[in-house]
Amino acid sequence: MSPINLAAAIAAFAMLASCGENPSNAPATDSAGPAADAADSSNSAMAQRRTAVKGSGTVTAMDKGSGKITLDHQPIPAVGWPAMTMAFTAKPEVLEAVDVGDEVAFDAIITGSAGEVTAVTKE
Repeated sequence: MSPINLAAAIAAFAMLASCGENPSNAPATDSAGPAADAADSSNSAMAQRRTAVKGSGTVTAMDKGSGKITLDHQPIPAVGWPAMTMAFTAKPEVLEAVDVGDEVAFDAIITGSAGEVTAVTKE
């Protein structure tokens, strides 16, 4: 193998080996969004970013025994979520404040793809 071909092969190997690595001088990315959620899914639950959000929607179900409230909510741009129906965890005082069918505004803490409703008010 000629020295030029050997140098080209080493350069190609080095480029392939560095694929997917984040250089140390690259800016850190904010984990508020769909791409960050995908990155967070490869990390442990403790390493996932917690994001405080506000939203609105309709209470479609509650399970006070398991501490769950299901909301048909509008998009939540802060975490890149479209409108959807999903279950959130909630403390008993949150669950006592509303009934199924109520239109609500809520505060939540989002961690990865899960959320906890921390406050809720009827609209």
